Amino acid sequence: MANRVPGSGSQTKTGALILGGLALAAAGFAGRYALRYGRVAQEAIRKQMDALPNSAAFANSKYYKGGFDAKISRREAGLVLGVSPAASKAKIKEAHRRIMSLNHPDRGGSPYIASKINEAKDYLESGKP
Repeated sequence: MANRVPGSGSQTKTGALILGGLALAAAGFAGRYALRYGRVAQEAIRKQMDALPNSAAFANSKYYKGGFDAKISRREAGLVLGVSPAASKAKIKEAHRRIMSLNHPDRGGSPYIASKINEAKDYLESGKP
């Protein structure tokens, strides 16, 4: 008589059939759920998408739209520091200190932005036209 290996033969086939049946039942329940609640979810998603702001909502934003000029101007330096181009040296220094404390590279800020802030301060303090 040959030695039988446990888990071979008809027991394995039966287990595979049971697992296959359970997988089909799960797929059926998932499909039923998707058909029932899919339309409700689709309507909720559509409402949320319609509620998102569009580009017209940003038209009156207080933030400057556009990149940096190749060569800084008084207007751009004032925009970078958030002061008038004709501001006093004390206001320029205070604005520079405030903005650099938020944008310093050692505190996670961008080195490029920090260099632009420094460039704006230097330009306004130099008094160039």
